[in-house]
Order: sequence, then C-alpha cells, then structure tokens
Amino acid sequence: MATTSDIRNGLCIRYNHDIFKIVEFLHVKPGKGPAFVRTKLKSVTTGKVIDNTFSAGHKIDEVRVETHKFQYLYNDGDTYHFMNTEDYSQIELQKSTLDAPDLLKEGAVVTVLINAEDNMPLSVEMPASVVLEVTHTEPGVRGNTATNATKPATVETGAVVNVPLFINEGDKIKIETEKGSYKERVKN
Repeated sequence: MATTSDIRNGLCIRYNHDIFKIVEFLHVKPGKGPAFVRTKLKSVTTGKVIDNTFSAGHKIDEVRVETHKFQYLYNDGDTYHFMNTEDYSQIELQKSTLDAPDLLKEGAVVTVLINAEDNMPLSVEMPASVVLEVTHTEPGVRGNTATNATKPATVETGAVVNVPLFINEGDKIKIETEKGSYKERVKN
C-alpha cells in the first residue's frame, strides 16, 4: 500500500475496481483546511480520463508494473500489433489503450507497461517526440503572418497537425506526442 506522497506521473493504481494510470497530479496545501492531491487518472482498460482528489495521507493501492520495449508492426482496424524487441513475441492491443495511435509509425519502438501479477499489457508509452514527414499541406499565403499563423498539415501516419506557414510537403517535422503538437522542423 502506498500513500498520496508516493503519487507520480505514470504510477498505476487500483481505484474503483479498475486500474488507472496517473497522468497529472498537483499537491495542494491551502491556507485553511487539510492538504490534498488533485489528480488526473486515465483508465488503462477503457482509456477514459477522470479527475479525482485524494486527501493527504490517503492510502492508494499501487499496481506493480514492468516495462518492456516493443516495436510497432501494423494495425488492422482498432487492433494494433507489437513485437517484443528482446524475445520477438507478439502482442495485440486495442486502440483505446494507446495514447497517440495516429502518431505511430511502423517500426517505432514504444514502452509497454505490463501488470506484473497477470502479465497483461496495461498501456503504451510513446517516445517524447516523433519525426514524421508532411504528406499534404496547403501552401502558406504571404502576408498572413501578423501573429503566429498556423495551417493544418497531414503527416505520413494520417494525423493532422497544425504547423507554421513555412512548412511544405516533404518536410520532416518533430511532433510532441503528449500534446500532438508541432515542435520543430528537422533538417534532412
């Protein structure tokens, strides 16, 4: 059993008859009243995100997880196929357990959290950023740059990302996977 002082991003806990991964947390110490921890929890089974507040010192049921590196192979519909990079065994995961499935490129290596008790995959952690090629975007219009103007661009995985006007088709861009936002242009 852990307490609220052990809460950190990525921690998996058992809560309300389900397993949740902590996405965000904030320790709050108001001037009046007891301290508490405000959290954002993501269900590893359904992908639903809920907000919850734990009082300070509250006991939480921690789930022991192991991390393994898996390579993304392909998807058929909502089923995504991954291969363990150590023993070459394959697993299938549903689209709902993935944080950013539209940014997954074939051959990408991700970290899969596996429940140590029953060896069931819980969730997939993407790398902090991915480099993808822009396959379609409208040309930027000169004169529309009074502020940080952006335009939609489709990348090779099919995801649509807002990019600055100077990005053209064929450019490789770095995308932050957590927010799904443009970070920078990558030189070839």
